[in-house]
Amino acid sequence: MASIRKELKLSTPPETAWDAFRDIGAVHTRLAPGFVTDCRMDGPDRIVTFANGLTARELIVDVDDQARRLAYSARSERLKHHSASFQVFPEGTGCRLVWIADVLPHEASSAMAQMMDAGLAAMRKALESHSRPA
Repeated sequence: MASIRKELKLSTPPETAWDAFRDIGAVHTRLAPGFVTDCRMDGPDRIVTFANGLTARELIVDVDDQARRLAYSARSERLKHHSASFQVFPEGTGCRLVWIADVLPHEASSAMAQMMDAGLAAMRKALESHSRPA
């Protein structure tokens, strides 16, 4: 199994970043617009459509407000296994995001890492634009 770890430092306060992460049905509007083009809830799952045309069903495993951690598992035709988590940590006046994904088959890790990089770029744009003074 491949384990991918990505980190991103932001000038955004951790409370602001976490508020966007915990709004699990609004990934496409609040957290990663452009990277995620649509998101809808289907019971405990969310159906996420990405800019590259891929669609995944994500089971939300846990939303932990105290730890500022979101855990989920994705289902798609390309993946045999996927489990991931985001966690928001305070860092200075901003925050640090840690995104970890475990995937099978191992060969999917390169494409997954590229998608995660694109997702982080979209998150930076969305989260830092909301934290700037008007």
